[in-house]
Amino acid sequence: MSRHRREEVGFNMLYYTYVLENTLTKRHYVGSTNDIDRRLEEHNRGHTKSTRSRGKWKLLYVEKYNIEEQARKRERQIKSYKGGGAFKKLIAGVVHR
Repeated sequence: MSRHRREEVGFNMLYYTYVLENTLTKRHYVGSTNDIDRRLEEHNRGHTKSTRSRGKWKLLYVEKYNIEEQARKRERQIKSYKGGGAFKKLIAGVVHR
């Protein structure tokens, strides 16, 4: 089982805020979910309108949260500075493969 698969801490489910990168266009997508593996698969199968394009999506960055609203709040925050200096700083430490 992947380390990003839906995990539980006690009785609490984990939620994820994530950044994807398109392998061809290098475009980014920011989202949140409770099952990162399922969500990445949905993006790559074209089930998400905003990520239907050429190329595959890879997981670039992930943050874990115990509360869904925290993950969604962080998603909105990252989207608010996407493409700017703060976004570049966030993903700067990520190793591209």
